[in-house]
Amino acid sequence: MGKNLSEILWEENRDIAASCLNHPFVQGIASGKLTREKFNWYVGQDYFYLHAFAKAFCLAAAKAPDTRGMVSFHKLAEGALDEMKLHKGFESSLGADVESVVASKPTRMYTDFLLSTAWGCDVGLIAAATTPCNRLYAWIGQNLKEYTKNEENPYIDWIRTYSSDSFESLARETERLIDLYATNVSEARKAYRYAMICEYDFFDAAWKYEASKGGGERQL
Repeated sequence: MGKNLSEILWEENRDIAASCLNHPFVQGIASGKLTREKFNWYVGQDYFYLHAFAKAFCLAAAKAPDTRGMVSFHKLAEGALDEMKLHKGFESSLGADVESVVASKPTRMYTDFLLSTAWGCDVGLIAAATTPCNRLYAWIGQNLKEYTKNEENPYIDWIRTYSSDSFESLARETERLIDLYATNVSEARKAYRYAMICEYDFFDAAWKYEASKGGGERQL
C-alpha cells in the first residue's frame, strides 16, 4: 500500500523540520534559557501570524466542496484561535505584548503567502500551505516533551501545548485534508516546502531579534 501525499510531503521536508528542532531558538525554549526578550518578540509575531492562519482556514471552509471539509476547516480555525489564547496568556505570565506588533519581514512573507493561497487557490492547496505549521509544531512539541519535567522552565506551557494529544489531532486533521483534496501534487509540494522554509525563517528571525538601546527594535 502506497504512502499518502501528506506522508510524502512530510518526509520530503524532514530536513527543514530537523533544522527547526535543532535551532538555538527552539533549543532555548527547551532548556528555558532563551531570553524573555526574544521569546516575547516571537510570541507577538506568532500572534500576528495566527490571525492569518485562522483566516486561511475560514476561507477554506467557505470553499470546501462538502460538509466534511467545512467541519474540518472550522475545527482548525478554532484551533488557531485557541493558540491565540495561549499567546495572550504570556502577557500576564511573561510580560509579552501581543497586540502592539509590527510584523517583521519573515512574518509578512509567511502571512502574505497564506492569505494569497487561501484567496486564490483551492482547498487542496490551502491544506498543503497550512499543514506544515501544525505538523511541525506537533513534532517539535513531542520531541521536547521530556523538558516539561522542569517545572521552573518559563516556557513550559508552550511545550505542553504543542506536545499535547489535542494539538497532534490538529496536525492529523490538516494532513487528512491534503489527502482528501490535493489534486495538483506539484503545486502542493511547492506550497508545503515554501511554508516549511517560512517556519525556519520565523524561528531564525526571533533568535536574531535585538531590542535597540533607544527602546525601539531591530526587525528582520
